[in-house]
Amino acid sequence: MAVILLVLLGTTVLLSWFGLGCFIHALTFPGRLTGAVLIAVAFSALIAAGAVLDHWVRHGFQYSGLVVLIGVFAALMANAMLLLRTLRSGDSVTFQALFGALVAGSAWAVFAVWRTSVTIPAPKRMAAALVVSSVLAVANFAYQNLYLPNRHQVRPLITLSVGKALPSKDRKAFAVPIDITIQNPADVGFYVLGTEFHAMGERVRLSLRDRLRDEWRSDAQQWARSSGEINPLSRREIRQPGELMEAKPWILPGDWIEPGDSFTTRMVVQVPVDTPYDQMAFYATAKLARKDQIVLDPPINFVAASWRGGDVASWVKEQQKSGLDSLVYRARVHENNAIDENTRDPRFVFVYWTFGPHGAGVQTSVTREGAGRDEKISGQEQRELVSRYGLTDIAAGPVERTLWDIKRR
Repeated sequence: MAVILLVLLGTTVLLSWFGLGCFIHALTFPGRLTGAVLIAVAFSALIAAGAVLDHWVRHGFQYSGLVVLIGVFAALMANAMLLLRTLRSGDSVTFQALFGALVAGSAWAVFAVWRTSVTIPAPKRMAAALVVSSVLAVANFAYQNLYLPNRHQVRPLITLSVGKALPSKDRKAFAVPIDITIQNPADVGFYVLGTEFHAMGERVRLSLRDRLRDEWRSDAQQWARSSGEINPLSRREIRQPGELMEAKPWILPGDWIEPGDSFTTRMVVQVPVDTPYDQMAFYATAKLARKDQIVLDPPINFVAASWRGGDVASWVKEQQKSGLDSLVYRARVHENNAIDENTRDPRFVFVYWTFGPHGAGVQTSVTREGAGRDEKISGQEQRELVSRYGLTDIAAGPVERTLWDIKRR
């Protein structure tokens, strides 16, 4: 009796704590539904704890044994699902051990109560009710933890529009306006982790004859090694690697865009009239996180620069050696439900704003403080981050314009 009481009361306290947290603070309806289920199981465990005394001591209620059996069975199901959840995605060994002990205790309690010859009215109906409730609980758990992280990812859209170039007063330069618009047609909001706009100058020479096959192969190898540049193979055009003319963010990190909302900003690129480039290419990208899968604790603070040394990831230092400079930003993030928030170590989002002679870009990762930053995020890990935290990459470009076209407009 003492062991069963300990299991039921322990289950009541833990499930009430997690259930209230999920019911009040979860960011999704399934998360709040999970909280409501946990509260209901905690309440049934509390009632079962009261029925234990009557079943073993007072014998005043004929069906007190049945109440205890239902309570310990519900506790077994809930503790088992939470154990699987903490083993799958939790970091806390304490909670894993605690739920493991409660699972073992509640399984033993089911067996112990069953052996006391519990009076069960309409056994078939009671068994059917337990099976149905168990299936519903498992289905909700699977929906929350298996289906939702792998559902179709929605994302906003970025568009680039190049305006009419205007000459300076001294006619030695001209300004090219570029309008960047982000639209969010989705039904969820997005945090802005980092954005970048960059303009590239490109030299394009023309060959007087068809180029040889070996030259085509050389071009293919060159662009295969480039950092994301898109360039065609041409019979007559001899392209050189683009050179970075300007790079800047276009939305402050830590801002957000709500469902159905849009935002437009204008970038202006100053270009000398006697520029050696033949054409320009414009790019805009954004790194976002879904507001229903992550809670961002702003602001996103600047923490390090790759060329100054300090606490910078090893892969960022390696990029620095090859000519890529990086600015590192960081902010605290919270999970979208109380279960993960309490069973996982604190996480931080790291934003790497990288730029060099041949372009610019933004990379993001979510890791524990001091962990996971010595090695670059693998493809599998990146997919898991996208699944758990709703990290979304959107881009526009290249939008290419010849210098003749820009000046003419």
